[in-house]
Amino acid sequence: MATTYASPIAGLPNQMALHTGRATFTEAYALIPHGVMRDIVTSYLPHWRETRLWVIARPMSGFAETFSQYIVEVLPGGGSEHPEQNPQAEGVLFVVAGQIDVAIEGETHTLKEGGYAFLSPGCNWTLANHGAAPARFHWVRKRYEAVDGVDIPAPFVTNEQNEPIRWMPDTKDTWGTTRFVEPSDLRHDMHVNIVTLEPGAVIPFEETHVMEHGLYVLQGKAVYRLNRDWVEVEPGDFMWLRAFCPQACYAGPERFRYLLYKDVNRHAKLPF
Repeated sequence: MATTYASPIAGLPNQMALHTGRATFTEAYALIPHGVMRDIVTSYLPHWRETRLWVIARPMSGFAETFSQYIVEVLPGGGSEHPEQNPQAEGVLFVVAGQIDVAIEGETHTLKEGGYAFLSPGCNWTLANHGAAPARFHWVRKRYEAVDGVDIPAPFVTNEQNEPIRWMPDTKDTWGTTRFVEPSDLRHDMHVNIVTLEPGAVIPFEETHVMEHGLYVLQGKAVYRLNRDWVEVEPGDFMWLRAFCPQACYAGPERFRYLLYKDVNRHAKLPF
């Protein structure tokens, strides 16, 4: 299956350029369009060489509560021997441009475009770009919620090209999900999947559920329902949806795909 992956356009717009007009931050959702992911909003991390990143979600009041998400750019020769400083953090890497070498517990894996790595909390890993071109990847992080009697999941590496799309029933194979973890595997408390809608496909009802979402548009365009609003989205846009924010979708004229985060398989936290 041929794919394309969006990533930030970087640089700065011409001083005469019009505003994108789509950036939105509300109590129920946020839309960060690709046009505002520019050089001026990049960040840097300790213990990373030749690396910058766009922080598109972070835990804070009124925004993402359970996860952070970065788009990381590593130049040739860059990387880190100490990438994760929090031993309670689990992570997912998803490569959208170039390639990276990720060593997990001493075993090195080369991740090309579409490459996916799950990193268990406390596992020993490093990352390097040994290629000749910059590499870009998503890094989703969550504080792992351990449960007595439930094992911590082991790290693993794959590529979305090696995983099937699991089509929703009665959709004529037009709406499906590439799952990297089985939903019934209770070791995992987060899923980072890829959702695919073929041209003209729909999410035909307003999903309203306990999972928090981060959606990064990898390919195509659509009209997406976010709470009370219908918004147009395109490659490189990021959407955050708080728990119970209604959502639905009409896909556009070509295949529409997005990287999807959600928290799963744990009790709701109680304030006492």
